[in-house]
Amino acid sequence: MLSQFLLPETVARQDGMGAEMRFEPKMVQLTLGITRIISQESLEVSVWGSADGEHWRPLVAFPQKFYCGTYSMYLDLARHEDIRYLRAHWKIGRWIRDERAPLFGFYVRAEEGQLRRQAGAA
Repeated sequence: MLSQFLLPETVARQDGMGAEMRFEPKMVQLTLGITRIISQESLEVSVWGSADGEHWRPLVAFPQKFYCGTYSMYLDLARHEDIRYLRAHWKIGRWIRDERAPLFGFYVRAEEGQLRRQAGAA
């Protein structure tokens, strides 16, 4: 699997989810890129999986984010052998009262990855 966008760059003003994508079980490196954010807002992005495209369950979540940047984590799909489809979910928060809708620009990229061994590991 080459690098693919699980969620292409999106501008969001409310909670939502991306389209489903088919994946074969293996190690996947997920990268969350936040390209636009307004102060005093938060973004929570999780990746959900499904065996059949109908019934979904959460697999992994990025820690809540408040700033632009690029953040990566691994998802071991070998631990979820029944999973064939992935999609991104997001929740947007604001902790001040304001008439404006929250605003985020972000993407989620998935690519085949391998965990690096720690020095001295067998």
